Amino acid sequence: MPVIDLSSPVDASGWEPDPVVHEIMTPAEGARHMAEEMKVHFGLDFDPADLPGGELLSLDTLTLTSHTGTHVDAPSHYGSRGEYGVPRTIDRMPLDWFLRPAVVLDVRDAGAGVIGRERIEKALADIGYTPRPLDIVILHTGASRHAGTPRYFTDFAGLDGPATDHLLDLGVRVIGTDAWSLDAPFTDMIRRYQETGDRSVLWPAHFAGRRREYCQIERLANLDALPGPYGFRVACFPVKITGAGAGWTRAVALVDE
Repeated sequence: MPVIDLSSPVDASGWEPDPVVHEIMTPAEGARHMAEEMKVHFGLDFDPADLPGGELLSLDTLTLTSHTGTHVDAPSHYGSRGEYGVPRTIDRMPLDWFLRPAVVLDVRDAGAGVIGRERIEKALADIGYTPRPLDIVILHTGASRHAGTPRYFTDFAGLDGPATDHLLDLGVRVIGTDAWSLDAPFTDMIRRYQETGDRSVLWPAHFAGRRREYCQIERLANLDALPGPYGFRVACFPVKITGAGAGWTRAVALVDE
């Protein structure tokens, strides 16, 4: 079965509003570290020089948010209370949400800003597909071409409230995007709010999760490699971080044969 990687990397060399810190302990440093830890915690004396080449194992330490790289947002990310009850954290979400048939909607013509319900309905009509309950719907906005640069955080399109509700009405419980956020850029939302005073334009896709329990996959990549708009499943199991509002995922497409 062909497997297509849909994940963006966690890369400390890329630009992030919350920079990633990646510290690498070499195998030689790992040997010395192990010897010190054995002494402190277990009272054991061990000379790293006894190891082949004086090396043991490398060790990576990262400082980053759970929203760095490709990740799944849990309902608890959207607020502390939901109309359906207490929003669940990422470690409590049902795993069967994250291995499902998927459909990708090409909305690259939307540019930067907001995507409304009519545009989503047109994208579905163009490919002759109606999502079934628990299908995963992915937006191909083209934003991933800016990954690693400041433009990734400003030049993309996100869903408005009616578009999000439409997909949830169809039974979709996981919506993905290759952009930084499922909502429109901060600059676009805040500008429209300041012009109109309409609070509904502020983070409508995320705040929809206060009314309806669902998850988002943000920062997908490589959507051009998919063989078509459907005919594949997506596996995007989130890392089980206790009490967290999101978890990283190595999202992949499993192509039907």
